[in-house]
Formats: sequence, C-alpha cells, structure tokens
Amino acid sequence: MHYVSAEKISKSYGIKQLFKDITFHISEGDKIALVARNGSGKSTLLKILSGKDTVEEGNLWIHKDVTVALFEQDPQFAEELSVLDNIFHYQHPVSTALRNYERILSAENQDPVALGEALAQVDELGAWAFEAKVKEILGKLNIHQLDQKVKSLSGGQRKRVALAQTLIDIGFEHKHVLLIMDEPTNHLDIEMVEWLENYLNQENVTLLMVTHDRYFLEDVCDEIWELDDNKIYTYKGDYANFLEKKAARMENTLANIDKAKNLYRKELEWMRKQPKARTTKSKSRQDNFYEVEGKAKQKIVDTQVKLEMKMNRLGGKVAELKKVYKSYGDKTILRGFDYTFKRGERIGIIGKNGAGKSTFLQLLQGLETQDSGKINIGDTIVFGNFSQQGLEIKEDMRLIEYVKNIAENFPLAGGGSLSASLFLTLFLFPPEQQFTYISKLSGGEKKRLQLLCVLFKNPNFLILDEPTNDLDLPTLAVLENFLSDYQGCLLVVSHDRYFMDRLVDHLFVFEGDGVINDFPGNYSEYRISLKSKEARGTQLSGDKEPLTPVPEKPKELPEKKKFTFKDKREFELLEKELATLETEKTTITEKMTAATLPYEELLKLGQRLAEITTSMEEKELRWLELSEYVA
Repeated sequence: MHYVSAEKISKSYGIKQLFKDITFHISEGDKIALVARNGSGKSTLLKILSGKDTVEEGNLWIHKDVTVALFEQDPQFAEELSVLDNIFHYQHPVSTALRNYERILSAENQDPVALGEALAQVDELGAWAFEAKVKEILGKLNIHQLDQKVKSLSGGQRKRVALAQTLIDIGFEHKHVLLIMDEPTNHLDIEMVEWLENYLNQENVTLLMVTHDRYFLEDVCDEIWELDDNKIYTYKGDYANFLEKKAARMENTLANIDKAKNLYRKELEWMRKQPKARTTKSKSRQDNFYEVEGKAKQKIVDTQVKLEMKMNRLGGKVAELKKVYKSYGDKTILRGFDYTFKRGERIGIIGKNGAGKSTFLQLLQGLETQDSGKINIGDTIVFGNFSQQGLEIKEDMRLIEYVKNIAENFPLAGGGSLSASLFLTLFLFPPEQQFTYISKLSGGEKKRLQLLCVLFKNPNFLILDEPTNDLDLPTLAVLENFLSDYQGCLLVVSHDRYFMDRLVDHLFVFEGDGVINDFPGNYSEYRISLKSKEARGTQLSGDKEPLTPVPEKPKELPEKKKFTFKDKREFELLEKELATLETEKTTITEKMTAATLPYEELLKLGQRLAEITTSMEEKELRWLELSEYVA
C-alpha cells in the first residue's frame, strides 16, 4: 500500500532554502532513516509530513487511511495533568479502560470494588494483550510514578514519557500507521536503546526517523535518505552501503564540477570577445553560459575538520581518587571508590539513568563535594567539560562574539594559530552564519557550538557527558576523527554504542548502590561478556531432571549472511586486538626464556600466557567466521 507521495516540494526558512523540488515516496513496511547536517531541514520535513507545517511549493499526498504519529524532540504535554493522563490521552474505549485500571492499580489505597470493576471492563474489551504491551513499554522505559504531574519531570523523563505515549498510541491503530521519530534514542540509557531497537524490529510498523545512533540505524532501517544541498538522495541498504555510495556520488560531483570549470573558462573567453548586439544563436549560447557558470561555481561543503591542537602540557600526575564516598539521602553514588588516572587514558562510563554517572563527573571536576575520601587533581590539568546542560549565555549574542569572549585565537600544534572566525568555519559555521544570534540556531547547531567552545579552551582532560545527543552524523564523524588523535585524557558518558566502541579502551560500569566495576574493553566486548555470563548461569541453574531429547530436524542450508556495518566494525577491532595479543605473547615468551626471573613472576607470566592463548583462539575463530563475508 502506498502511504505518502511528495512531488517537487520546497521549503525555506527566512532567506535560507532548506530543500527545493524534492520528490519521494513511502510505502507500507518501509523503514527509512533520514540523515543530514544540522539546520538542513530534517525536523522541518518530519513536521510537514505530520501536518504541523506546510510546503511552499509542490504537492504532498498522504493516503486517507494512514495515521501519522510523530515523536518529536520537544514534546508537548498537558502540563497540569499526570503522566498517566498524558500517556492515555488517546480517545479510545481500550485507552479509557486501561487508564482507569492503571490508576487504581498504582494508588496507595486500592479500592477492591473499583479494581474488580476495572478488571471486568478490561476483560470485556479483550484488552489484556495490549495491557501486557503497555506494561512492557512503561517498565522498559523506567516510567513508574504515573500520578506525578508532567510539569515536574526532568528533560530526560519527559522524552521517555513522550516515547511511551507514541508507542502506546500507535497500538490503538491496528494498521496503516506511519511512525515518524526525531532522535528517539536521546536521553535513553543503552539498555533502553537496545530494547527499543528490538521492539521496532518486532512490530509491523512503517517508519521514518532521524537518528545519530549508527548501530540503531543499521539494525532497524533498510533505506537511508540524505538531505544535502537542498536535494534528497536515496540509498537502499545499510549504513556501510550508504557511506560507500555517498563517497562515489561526491567523487562524481567533483568530476562534473571540474568539467564545468574547463567549459566555463572557454565560454567566458567567448563572452568577453562578443559584441553587445547578439544574434539569436549567440543569445542561446549566452543563456547556456550562465547555466555552466552555476555548475562551475558550485561549492561542496567539506565536513571533515582537520585540526591539530596544541594541547596544554599534561604532567605526570593526572587525577587520583582515594576511598571516595558520595550519597544523596538513602541513595549511594560512590562507595569507597579508588582509582588513579594515567596519561592518555580513554574511559567510557555506562550504567542505568540515575546511577550517578553525571555526579561522578561533577566530583572529579570539583563541582560537587564528596562525603569522605580524597580527590587529588594534577597541577597541569585543564578540564574541558561538555555537559548536558548546554550553553550558558547571560544574554543573546552573535556566534562570533560568543567565541571571541573565550579567546581571539586557537593555537596549533605546528605553530601559528586560527582566528575565532576560521575556527567557526572549520566547525561548519560559514562566515555568513557567524553573525547570527545564538537563539536562532537549531538544537543540533547549539550543541555543535558548545562542543566548539569546549575545544577552543584547549583542554588536556576532556569530559564528555552525552556528547552525541542532537549532533548530526557529519559532525559526529568530525568529532570522532578529532578524538581518535587526541593525546589528552578522555572520559565519556554516552549511550551511543558505536561512539564508545571507537574511542574508549575500558569502561567504568555503574552497577548501582555505589558499586563501580572496571571492565577491560569497549562496549561491544562488555555485552559479549554479559551474554557469556548469562549463558553460563542458565546452564548452572538448569533443571536437574534429564531433559527429553528432541529429534533433530533436517538441517537446511543457511542463507549467506549479510555483512553488516556492525560486523565490519567487529572485524576491524578483532584484527587490532589479535595484533596486540600477539605482541604481548611474544614479549612474555621472551621474558620466560630469559631464565633469570623469580619463580613467582614466572608463575604469573605462565598464567597470563595461558589466558592470552585462550583469548586468541576465541578471537581467531570469530575472525575466521567474519572473514568469509569480506570481499
């Protein structure tokens, strides 16, 4: 079934053209990701499709039987009503029955008679299957205080309530729903993101979404739309295919521009030689000249920032935490935490929302005070803090003024410096935009400006608290490339699994009740470790009675597995890990053959050698599995 058709639609914002004459179609079952730079019109396009905005030119057709559900970045609620009333705002008999049932169930003093009547009503409507789905959604999104008024919720809580509201709403529409989602993973912890990923894959929905989470995009969507240079480009397949096809498109565009430039030079020479009075034939060539001129002067925006910062000197002492305790009332954040940071460390922080991750970052910077214990910071440490609070502006200012208030110039590693204006240009704020007031920027552009300002201070210890929220994919690529070469210390809190996998060496895992475990690996390795433990636990806790053997079905030939973007990343990581383990194995073998070591140290080295051998065998087996799909 055909859901949406757009023919040559256009939209501008003031003098800025967002998109022009774009055409696209959405059919039932499509799962599409929309990517573009911040400020290119992604959110505007989503609002147009949901009926909250209109096109200036062109035709937009939506099938009369299709219901459009929009999850947006800034959700609107009835502020004085409770979470429960906002979630079950949908006017439907099942919605009314479930709202009544949930209200009675969550009350402190339950009325048995009212509860019985509510149960009977839900039973009469046959709504138990849907009630189970509601329970799953509320539980997985950690929404429990249903009687709380929405106006008292934090930003993250509001986003989760809005997400629950959207997912429950589409459940009342049994078919023909177009679900539109604008950054659905923002303010969700990693477990919630993984649950949402599985939920959307299981549900039979037609989906159009904007997301910066590449693993989420890879696993949920099978088509990518790119909004670039006022046009829309369609790529069938996964994220890796998108990157490959986009690179080919850019190369082709640059080649065409070079051809146009050569033709432009010849035509320009002809134009200058011609007399003012022109024949009809000459007039036709003159018109063609201006068309060639437009192609020749076309600009390709380079989204790759190449920046070698002259980092403040990092001394031998970085930071040391000794027996640190921190609590808020009955809630324990840290329980005797000990750790000594080393130069160049790259640590990721993960844990459920409310586990104390942001408090830990505040303690490290001296913005919060510990209950007991010591926190010693090195004399040369300059913190750069990218926080969730965003920009702090006393009054509305122009971009260039705000950056110049920090510093006039940015020192470079090779000598010399960049002016504030050039630095802004490198971070995709062209000169014509630099005198724009900050209040006029989109949410993503404000985040990019915040990031720019943190780096402009030249820190040697970067603290990034959810840095990927509201950043577009081109800016994320810029940030990741920069941080890959960053020589200072790096501490990252993020739900973006790809971002964590690429940048961190080990994890602080906030388990709750003040317990923090140090895991030696990235996030994907941590998840593999957890699944391995769960599998072992299932085996150990299995029934003691012998299981009845099930006859094996004839094995079907497996279909050739698709080599996904996530598989490609795992394959690259395995190659690096195997090389590191091989080097360590060689070093240990050389030490053991020296015959000058004491027995205790030889014993330790022997144990480590056995661990490395086992680990290499497992990783080599996985590497061989993946290598079958590498071209």
